[in-house]
Amino acid sequence: MIKVSITYKNKEGGKFDHQYYAEQHLPMIKSLLGEACLKYEIDKGVSGPAPGSEPGVIAACHIYSPSQQAFMTAFSSVQKEILADVKNYTDISPAMQINEVVQG
Repeated sequence: MIKVSITYKNKEGGKFDHQYYAEQHLPMIKSLLGEACLKYEIDKGVSGPAPGSEPGVIAACHIYSPSQQAFMTAFSSVQKEILADVKNYTDISPAMQINEVVQG
């Protein structure tokens, strides 16, 4: 199993609509990816290491998929639709990383 992590670094003046992300964007991704998305999780950054400090990452999602090939096959056919929706919730460029789930 793999986990695809999409992160959004906190930037001064950046916008991020957490409600839209949780209620619209991620459900759309799950629907578009079908069986290539086993489940997803959403993180909302609340603080850095010191209480009250700004988080380094304002938001992230983690999409679990059976394999990298399953994810990439599904994602490649819907990538344009997913990326076109990003402007509806943020002006921060997302970063993607694919990880193998070693234990869970």
